[in-house]
Amino acid sequence: MPAEPGAAAPGSAAPPGEADLARCHALLKAGSKSFHAASFLLPPALRAPVASLYAFCRVADDEVDESPDGPAAGLARLRARLDRVYAGSPDDDPVDRAFAHVVQRYRIPRRVPELLFEGFEWDAVGHAYETVEDTVAYGVRVASTVGVMMTLIMGPRDRATLARAADLGVAMQLTNIARDVGEDAKVHRRVYLPQAWLAEVGQTPQGLLADPAFTPALGGLVARLLAEAEGYYRRANTGIGRLPWRCRFAIRAALLIYRDIGRVIARNGHDSVSQRAYTSLPRKLWLLSKALWAGVWTPRLDQSPPPAPVAVLVDPVGE
Repeated sequence: MPAEPGAAAPGSAAPPGEADLARCHALLKAGSKSFHAASFLLPPALRAPVASLYAFCRVADDEVDESPDGPAAGLARLRARLDRVYAGSPDDDPVDRAFAHVVQRYRIPRRVPELLFEGFEWDAVGHAYETVEDTVAYGVRVASTVGVMMTLIMGPRDRATLARAADLGVAMQLTNIARDVGEDAKVHRRVYLPQAWLAEVGQTPQGLLADPAFTPALGGLVARLLAEAEGYYRRANTGIGRLPWRCRFAIRAALLIYRDIGRVIARNGHDSVSQRAYTSLPRKLWLLSKALWAGVWTPRLDQSPPPAPVAVLVDPVGE
């Protein structure tokens, strides 16, 4: 089978060594306890490529955020690194070597990590989100790209399944935004809520940054964003049955646990400024028990075409 456009040529990247994979697993464990724990729910054969994928995304984000000469220079270096990954001659770095092998083995089109980098760039330049479609487009870049790459690692490449994987990325990112309104404004000086929605309640991004205080009107926008996420969760749930049987439990568990954050936010009166929502361990264990059914029964695949912000990612990738 010919390589995907923009993918490394077959045989151009050597399999990573044990030291390279150990570095990737260490980055995963240090960077995301939840993602690290979830990786153990996947088949053993997939844990190394998933760790390699996560590690590259992690160091790529750091390359931009921690660049001593500014994010633009960091992005330039990052894109040059990607050039070498896709040429099959990655930098002498354990993460780059491991990711180059993943790119080659699973035929990941270059368009996918390029869109991820675009999301990093949007954060670096303070990109504005006028409509909910703009906020969704951000989620496609920083979350759906990872979900699509994970799906390619798991096996499916058809457009409908990848669209549902992208939906899950959007749903999770919208949940993140709903949960982190206060932290994003106070710490990161960013506003991801659609500006048009803010205007409807007499608020502006500048006003929210200047005074990140909870109000019932702001809570209404958080509830509205969670309702938007719910449609993406529903569609995403139907794609789980297209994954290999041994992968379904992990993905259904991730969906249920993330979706449950919205329930906690609602229980908190949609106040995600003065409170932070989290799911308790007993609740997570209960949701894990529900996720076990994914191996037995899943709903019929929703084959509706992806919305325009998602199609930008899925259409060039799906077969």
